[in-house]
Amino acid sequence: MPHNIIEYSSELEPHIQEIIKAVHLGSLNAALFDEQDIKTRALAYQHAKLGQDSRFFIHVQAKLLSGRSPEQKTLLSQAILKQLSKLGLSAISLTVEILDIDKNSYAKQVVHV
Repeated sequence: MPHNIIEYSSELEPHIQEIIKAVHLGSLNAALFDEQDIKTRALAYQHAKLGQDSRFFIHVQAKLLSGRSPEQKTLLSQAILKQLSKLGLSAISLTVEILDIDKNSYAKQVVHV
């Protein structure tokens, strides 16, 4: 954990590797997780309507196993937002949302080749 899911305007595709690295680094900088436990992936949206001030968007959902304090969640969201802000993208809305995953129902299996 966390599972970082980046939703972004498809026009930002040329920057997606930088965006993924920024979100991953923000999660690491929060000092709540080992790097091997951070997972980051991205989904482009071709169709979106935003307010007047933004042409593009990046929205990050950081999903965590339940039990983190509000302070830890705030630390994580601010660390991710800080790294995204450093990218210097303009006409963009940057948002980060922290979501809990229920520990009791979460299942995981890693299949090795």
